[in-house]
Amino acid sequence: MTLRRVSVDPLRQSIEHLGERLPRRADATVLLDFLEDDLREGLDALGDVESHFTELIAALRPGTLSPRTLVDVSDEALVLKRLALLEDVVLRLRRRMSQAAGMMRQPPTT
Repeated sequence: MTLRRVSVDPLRQSIEHLGERLPRRADATVLLDFLEDDLREGLDALGDVESHFTELIAALRPGTLSPRTLVDVSDEALVLKRLALLEDVVLRLRRRMSQAAGMMRQPPTT
């Protein structure tokens, strides 16, 4: 018999915790799905931005430092797209969190 290790997804757990506090309605379920998608998309974009800065720092190390490397690694097109996406995600998250807060204030339906 082998034991499978189940990985814990803190984002999923957080969404489930919020779901426990929201009314059991279709619009709340949809909101939770969108919220989770936005959070994952934002974290993915942040990872790309972090990767860009890591590459910039690596290019400054003695073994890799050259004019060509500096020009290549400084291409900002991808990171600027990801920052624009991140801005959009942050605005969507603000709206969705406000919607969730409003739903939490509503009296439970029976």
